[in-house]
Amino acid sequence: MDINEPKIHPKDILILSDEQFTQENVCIVTGAGTGIGRAVCVAAAANGLMTIGLDVNVDEGEKTRKMVEQASGKMAFIKTDLTCDKDIEAAVQKAAGLGNIRFLANIAGIQHIDSVENFPMEKYDLMERLMLRAPFYLSKLVIPHMKKGDQWYGAIANMSSVHAHITTLNKPVYNITKFGLRALSQSISAEGEGKIRSFTVSTGYVKTPLALNQIPSQAEQRGITCEEVVTDVMMGKSRIKEMMSPVDVANLFVFGFSRFSKHLIGGDLLFDGGMTLTY
Repeated sequence: MDINEPKIHPKDILILSDEQFTQENVCIVTGAGTGIGRAVCVAAAANGLMTIGLDVNVDEGEKTRKMVEQASGKMAFIKTDLTCDKDIEAAVQKAAGLGNIRFLANIAGIQHIDSVENFPMEKYDLMERLMLRAPFYLSKLVIPHMKKGDQWYGAIANMSSVHAHITTLNKPVYNITKFGLRALSQSISAEGEGKIRSFTVSTGYVKTPLALNQIPSQAEQRGITCEEVVTDVMMGKSRIKEMMSPVDVANLFVFGFSRFSKHLIGGDLLFDGGMTLTY
């Protein structure tokens, strides 16, 4: 089974016709340096948006920017520590200077595998700040920009997970933050009057460094092989025995941002391969 992170090919990107998909409009993407965040940057830029990538990793963020430019898209990278309010505020201010902020994709995340009783509270605080507080604060800051002018318009997407529907062993804080992002999207949508939408994207396991790097620790804690972690634990409940690629997930963000999703208000795009089936 191939568990390497796949490359992003132009033919795999969903391209949609939308009058809001222009270089005058800005799409902010967190976690732009790797995995899903990188793929969303590439896909958003391919659809004509001025993309602003945020990440603390400069080398990987610049690599994403070069990938976008090689595909004739437009992207600016801003080094941003999402646990630092001043960094977040500065990033939004810079983004506003590059166009009309219309889209926000909150994707950045980390993982820590441990039981509730053994979970380090400093790790809890870091994960909560990065994966729930930062999306909230970014949303708080961009919504006024989306309300500028005569007509409100904007969409905020939060990268949730199958773990916002079901929980699995030794991922308590990841589970908590992903459930919280669904609540955040619904709260934003309740206030958006149908003009500023928010939604979540919930997937099963995706071929990203975040997912692939946790395989050894899962194997050690469960006393099984890495191969068994993938086949029996990660994909054990899925009807499709294949991990998604980052661009598959990026396409869901593009669809959710587009005019084709005007009724996606507070909802969740659940693409889990059947993991949460009730039979």
